[in-house]
Amino acid sequence: MSVPPPVDDADVPRYWRELGLPGLVDVHVHFLPARVQAKVWQYFAEAETHYGAPWPVTYALPVEERLAVLAALGVRAFPTLPYPHRPGMAAWLNDEAAAFAAEHPAVLQSATFFPEPAAAAYVAEALDAGARVFKVHVQVGSFDPRDPLLDAVWARLAETGTPVVIHCGSGPLRGEHTGPAPMAGLLERHPRLQLVIAHLGMPEYAAFLDLTERYERVHLDTTMFATDFTERLMPFDRALLPRLAALRDKVVLGSDFPAIPYPYAHQLAALHRLDLGEEWLRAVLWSNGARLFGVTA
Repeated sequence: MSVPPPVDDADVPRYWRELGLPGLVDVHVHFLPARVQAKVWQYFAEAETHYGAPWPVTYALPVEERLAVLAALGVRAFPTLPYPHRPGMAAWLNDEAAAFAAEHPAVLQSATFFPEPAAAAYVAEALDAGARVFKVHVQVGSFDPRDPLLDAVWARLAETGTPVVIHCGSGPLRGEHTGPAPMAGLLERHPRLQLVIAHLGMPEYAAFLDLTERYERVHLDTTMFATDFTERLMPFDRALLPRLAALRDKVVLGSDFPAIPYPYAHQLAALHRLDLGEEWLRAVLWSNGARLFGVTA
């Protein structure tokens, strides 16, 4: 490829400009309420206990500084992706996310849910209030996405076509309900769901490629994919690259900013070195996310 990859964060705008893009759309960014964010960062501070490897958070900064970093990188649109770990949290998280989005034009208003009797009602309220993307974390929430308490929720989200970023692969830690089998079952019931499989489904990459090929509205996000950090823990079989190339229009940029153990530029450089071509990069870094969320240049 004639465009060289970014060498650091300051070089990222040069990179997307030389690719002919107006910026980046990142579908996997987190801005959480202060006390929730603090607990998440404390968890990563103890990562060696959980994962057997350190996980230093590169962008553990105050909110306004994190927003400034994304603006300087040229990230034109991003969600906040809250997620609950127990019942009774989701509606409050949705209210907080809506308030945050109202204050920041680049933010895609986000929402979430948990298998509980009130879920259908507060998901409907979130949609009516302008939610543009939902986040589900199967491993952290420790629930089966096929739980009957969520049937009405999934049906409504399939009807509206609202994207759902869902962490359902078994990386970095396996959960009771992670892996492709629950997602295959969910999609059999609701084949029109607009799911965005976080982290490319790592480490069950091939199985989640299967689902993305099979279902028209299933996408994959690149969060932490192909980075040096992830390749040490959950390497991607390069024999799968032709399938990933063929799914060019169904792969979207995700980063996991701010809780990543390397600079943002490294995620872009990692995708670049897959050598899938500049058209693939243009689709992943801008066009697919812009189409999914109705973002204009």
